[in-house]
Amino acid sequence: MRKSKAVFLFCALAPLLLFAQARRSSQQYSAYLFAYFTGNAKADESIHFAISKDGYNFRALNSNRPVLSSEKISSTGGVRDPHILRGADGKTFYMVATDMVSALGWNANRAMVLLKSNDLIHWSSSVVNIQKRFPGNDSLLRVWAPQTIYDDSAKKYMIYFSMKHGKDPDKIYYAYANKDFTDLETTPRQLFFSPDNAACIDGDMIKKDGRYYLFFKTEDRQPGIKIAVSNRLTYGYAMQSNDYVQQTASPVEGAGTFKLNDGSGYVLMYDMYTSGRYQFTKTTDLRNFSIIDKDVSMNFHPRHGTVMPITEEETERLVKEWLSFDDAISSAGSKQIKKLNVVSDTAAKKLFLPVKAGTNLANFNPQFLPLAGVSVNSKSQNFTHGPVQYSVAIKGRGTQTYQVFAKELHNPVLDGLYADPDIIYAEKTKKFYIYPTSDGFNNWSGTYFKTFSSTDLVTWKDEGVILDLNKDVSWAKRNAWAPTVIERKINGQYKYFYYFCAAQKIGVAVADNPTGPFIDSGKPLIEQRPDGAKGGQQIDPDVFQDPKTGTYFLYWGNGYMAGAELNDDMISLKPNTTKLLTPDTTFREGTHVFYRNGTYYFMWSEDDTRSENYRVRYGTSDSPLGKIRVPQNNLVIAKDPFVGIYATGHNSTIQVPGRDEWYLVYHRFTYPSGISMGRAAGYNREVCIDKLEFNSDGSIKQVKPTHEGVKPIAVKAKD
Repeated sequence: MRKSKAVFLFCALAPLLLFAQARRSSQQYSAYLFAYFTGNAKADESIHFAISKDGYNFRALNSNRPVLSSEKISSTGGVRDPHILRGADGKTFYMVATDMVSALGWNANRAMVLLKSNDLIHWSSSVVNIQKRFPGNDSLLRVWAPQTIYDDSAKKYMIYFSMKHGKDPDKIYYAYANKDFTDLETTPRQLFFSPDNAACIDGDMIKKDGRYYLFFKTEDRQPGIKIAVSNRLTYGYAMQSNDYVQQTASPVEGAGTFKLNDGSGYVLMYDMYTSGRYQFTKTTDLRNFSIIDKDVSMNFHPRHGTVMPITEEETERLVKEWLSFDDAISSAGSKQIKKLNVVSDTAAKKLFLPVKAGTNLANFNPQFLPLAGVSVNSKSQNFTHGPVQYSVAIKGRGTQTYQVFAKELHNPVLDGLYADPDIIYAEKTKKFYIYPTSDGFNNWSGTYFKTFSSTDLVTWKDEGVILDLNKDVSWAKRNAWAPTVIERKINGQYKYFYYFCAAQKIGVAVADNPTGPFIDSGKPLIEQRPDGAKGGQQIDPDVFQDPKTGTYFLYWGNGYMAGAELNDDMISLKPNTTKLLTPDTTFREGTHVFYRNGTYYFMWSEDDTRSENYRVRYGTSDSPLGKIRVPQNNLVIAKDPFVGIYATGHNSTIQVPGRDEWYLVYHRFTYPSGISMGRAAGYNREVCIDKLEFNSDGSIKQVKPTHEGVKPIAVKAKD
């Protein structure tokens, strides 16, 4: 009887025990470790770690310095493409990396680095040179991007990687590591056969529902990331589809896939290596991917890395070893914070948090990143009377105290990196719209345009992409720059004419609404320099309607200023009206024209957008294509080093309807990091608005660039 009761009791409790075990298993991982390298300079070709609680918001460990010495672990002095894996026993960790310094050339490495650890802090390492280790590889040129996966059948760790021999394309191979993970014990064999016999690199494998999904970069007709699937680890891979899974038209590499700890799906991330960005996407089926970049934040710029879930104990260990107090206090994650503009004074132990319009500073929670082993606490969250004192405690390392300031700042006005802003007030919708260059791409390599709307010049709504060169423009696919737009009523219907730069040419697209969709005309409007111009690019259009005559004009040029009358169709220039208008030697680019009290004002940018001295000057004229008079004191806006504002240029202006009230819209280096970026600051810019005022004689008062920006304005409805 007792035995029967015991059996009954076990049967009754078994489901609960299994549920509890499964729950513990799914909850054992509470954070994530990101292993990556940072760039093509030898000092950047090293292993870095970052940590995250949720898989979306990462903070660099060791202040984004290497956690291992490349000189000590590699044969070339540099390592790239680190892949990190938890072992089958749950407590041993494995890393592999490309043994390579890019300065030696892309066909100059033959080796990989194998690393092993029991605590994520201390790592043993060995170098495996494929050409020396295995005969028959005399023509081997390169060994790239190794990764590791455990083979349940063989009970061994399989390392897969790409190799290129002679004139053959790169192919993905595999070999098994020895027991100590110090060498390869089997000769490399080809793992994946591309159906197009195209080069395949950067393999990344994940197992789901008993099947192996191999993400790889193919170098076929249009390079990108595709997926092959097999029921067997070492053979039988077939294409899931011919579709690319990256969600961008920019070049990509270095796919990294990881499962989210909360069971909500998987993240596929990849390196947009020509753009200087990383993109994160999410999927539940490893087939359909959606961009989640808006949910992601990092205080570092990774290159080709991988993410591994970790436990609370492991998090504490990493935090104790490598997280600085300064990084802990600078991890504020509230969506009300303008994260690009946070200023940390580590010497004075002060943190300044600029917040968005409407933030309640009387009860503001900065939402510091929660991590095991770290606590960030204060007795108050009222920032209205000055700084709030926070204590930062790291387990095993003590406590430090910081002063945290929070203040509502309206500059920059757009959330993110944007430049070359053009602004209009649309009568159709009674809203303001800013049309910028999408910035933050290396060497101005963006390929799409967005617009933003506002009713008060302070709070702006992202209206999304309105024109994508790769999807919407047939004659150019690169360098989406410096748009301008105008509203015109034709036969009782509003039309919006959008002039934009692509591949150093100027095109025009048309829409029925200020937010699009915009339809390209199908060909460039301007693609050659005007007669008399000896150099420069056909960029930076500006469209203007003469209020005296109602005639429309287009201005453009880099190195020269040109202007011409537009035909009534708004998509072609009136013959024989093009004139060179270059005012003086300070002209570089960014023409902007407006009219006030009988005077035509011409503004332009001086110097290079990558220079901290980029600034705006102006002249005046009696007609839209007339000779430009240049005042002696004609500086409109320039840098203010005292407040850390640099490279204030490429502007437009807006008049509040019905009032002689004007504002200057311009871009600057991103603050505060831009000034330390060198020339790269010229494509890491942000949009600002400040008040534009005039003297009694009509001359322009020099504008003081501010972080505070302007107060919300109200536009009165017309009677």
